[in-house]
Amino acid sequence: MAESQSKTVAVIVAHPDDETLWAGGTILSHPTWNCFIVSLCRKNDPDRAPRFFEALKMLKSEGIMGDLDDGTEQVPLKIEEVEEAILSLLPSKHFDLIITHNPSGEYTRHIRHEEVGKAVINLWNSDKILTSEIRLFAYEDGHKTYYPKAMQNAAIYQPLTKRTWQKKFSIITKTYGYDKESWEAKTSPLIEAFWHFTHPFIAKKWLNQIKNDK
Repeated sequence: MAESQSKTVAVIVAHPDDETLWAGGTILSHPTWNCFIVSLCRKNDPDRAPRFFEALKMLKSEGIMGDLDDGTEQVPLKIEEVEEAILSLLPSKHFDLIITHNPSGEYTRHIRHEEVGKAVINLWNSDKILTSEIRLFAYEDGHKTYYPKAMQNAAIYQPLTKRTWQKKFSIITKTYGYDKESWEAKTSPLIEAFWHFTHPFIAKKWLNQIKNDK
């Protein structure tokens, strides 16, 4: 799974721990990547914020946090607000790869995840963020009938080595402090999967299809 090729990679997620849950093994498996991780929520969280920056050290990445509303009510945000938050935090440069949420989410259901995925595709399509390719997390939970798992029909479906998964699990349980019986610990996928796009028009068309299917 490891590659010798260096890439500039941005990982854009809603919350501290999303980067590890859904893509931690991928990041750990590519030590030559130069990763910049954006968490759009919890900048002022006295517990989660410092844990996020400790996780960055484990992932050998740099990063930044924002403070989008993340209340338990999951009040929808205007997509423009999410886009502006991304642009204010993401370095203004071309990335070889951007990794982010699926506009359909990874489980049933967190609106903020969905909003972030939509916003990233919109920004790419309008040339406000620049990248050669985008990967979207590809997980589902059978409408809460099981823990989120990688979608076998995803463009990228990659089992993690035992060593890599153990490092990922350690970040979730030790760095982020989740109990081993927690939802986060039991979710931590052994396989990571992504939808993959190399053209913004195709990604936008796919996003519109998702909207029409709902």
